[in-house]
Amino acid sequence: MSNISEYKFIRYLLYLLHLFLGINACIGGFLLMLKSDGSLLQMNQVFLKNSPFSNFFIPGLLLFTCVGLLSVLTLCGLAFKFNFKILNTLNMYSDRHWAWAFSLYTGITTILWITIQLLITEYFWIQPMIILFGLSILICTLTPGVMKHYKTNNI
Repeated sequence: MSNISEYKFIRYLLYLLHLFLGINACIGGFLLMLKSDGSLLQMNQVFLKNSPFSNFFIPGLLLFTCVGLLSVLTLCGLAFKFNFKILNTLNMYSDRHWAWAFSLYTGITTILWITIQLLITEYFWIQPMIILFGLSILICTLTPGVMKHYKTNNI
């Protein structure tokens, strides 16, 4: 596989990771907000016994926005490279498109989300898989071909 097609494959893999994470986090977060006792996802409130939350509404809202919508927004920016001045002001990397930086933010946010969840709640079988998704997003985002693809002229 040539470098160009390899980097294209990694870029498309990054898109798929964001799509899968975004859809699942939005659906999960929405279902937790819709029925904050967790019953729509067959989650028991005992899961929250060591957390600061009495129900799943706030965790659902955070999951929906900070993981789900962030991932979907990032996917759109990565795929279409549209400029959005407000989002660009949050870009710590002036030589990269805002969506590239947001891809890093999404990977970090996802890993932090699950790490905090593991510290304050009970273990749930899907948590290691979600951490793997966050790590995979970071790895794909930091590959040289992906970094080059999202390089801008602003330095």
